[in-house]
Amino acid sequence: MKIEQVGAQLYTLRDHLKTPAQIADTLRRVRRIGYQAVQIAGLGPVESTELARILDDTGLVCCSTHENPATILDTPEAVAERLNILGCTYTAYPYPRDIDVGVFRNVRNLARSLSIAGRVLSESGKVLAYHNHDIEFMRVKNRTMLEIILAESDPRYLQMELDTHWVQAGGVDPATMCRRLKGRLPVLHMKDYAVTLDRRHVFAEIGSGNLDWPAIVREAEAAGASWFVIEQDDDWLDNDPFRSLRRSFQYVKDHLAE
Repeated sequence: MKIEQVGAQLYTLRDHLKTPAQIADTLRRVRRIGYQAVQIAGLGPVESTELARILDDTGLVCCSTHENPATILDTPEAVAERLNILGCTYTAYPYPRDIDVGVFRNVRNLARSLSIAGRVLSESGKVLAYHNHDIEFMRVKNRTMLEIILAESDPRYLQMELDTHWVQAGGVDPATMCRRLKGRLPVLHMKDYAVTLDRRHVFAEIGSGNLDWPAIVREAEAAGASWFVIEQDDDWLDNDPFRSLRRSFQYVKDHLAE
């Protein structure tokens, strides 16, 4: 993994991205930390053309986006157009909102619908990935939801954006999961997993939790990952998401990147 392949998931900084002016200021701060790429998510209203200009002004690359689930399924052409404006190849379906995923038929239909949307994106030179949480490791008819999604979708049109914290929360080793996704893992979400004195499972800066990062990165690279995106939903150091992103980046730079 090279340091230029490491991005910041902007959802981490969502409280600082409400307006175009805030977005510009926040992206400048992200660039000063050392990040060269960002994943677009959690932003307030901003035109794609203006966002592209802000990215260009700050010297940041858009490595991927998260888009509204319904937009991906209903109008993938609009997603492809937005990605073109942002100079971006990858996008992710972030969460199965408003779907009863406890029913096998619904999970199978979602997988097939994502393949259809992914084909449209593929025809425009874009790649659709699925972003997991822990719910995808729930069992439905003796298979995990994620196993069903992977089996019932076309790997040419649906890839994975694996989230390490949520894989661990789902009871699976992230490095092992990366190995299973060989050829289907263009984007990895790097998020550590820690346990507190009062037995809470919390998000943590990279290197300050329990995940085996050398093994995870090694397997993700072998699986074909192009981007390694650092994210932390909350539990930030001193309630400061910038400080958390800085600490995670420094650990990756010092211990994991070439």
